[in-house]
Amino acid sequence: MGDSRLATRILMEMENLITKSSTNHNITSRCQDFHKSILRKYYNAADVEIDYHRHRIKMDVVLNDREYDPKTINTVVSTMPVNLFYEQLTSFLKSCLAKDVKSLAFYARLLKQYSNKDITFMAIY
Repeated sequence: MGDSRLATRILMEMENLITKSSTNHNITSRCQDFHKSILRKYYNAADVEIDYHRHRIKMDVVLNDREYDPKTINTVVSTMPVNLFYEQLTSFLKSCLAKDVKSLAFYARLLKQYSNKDITFMAIY
């Protein structure tokens, strides 16, 4: 899985950013985009909407990865609509963090994009 200290640091920074971004009463559009990115990655969802007041997440989960290409307009993609309820957004988003190498690289990019810190992460193999 690469350097375990690096993986631990990435996951800790992600958890800190999730806590910071989801505990505010007025969640900014930047925080909403961050939350949606985590859910899109974890559930392989093509579309995600979060209703922060009703504690609901609606998304279309892609059933076949081969049919979906985010770089092109997809006219036919098999999806399943999902409507989830969550009690606490922070713990729900933290439970969506995966520890595989591909996910850790994705989280490192998210941290660079959404964190105010200038964090340098080495490549993960």
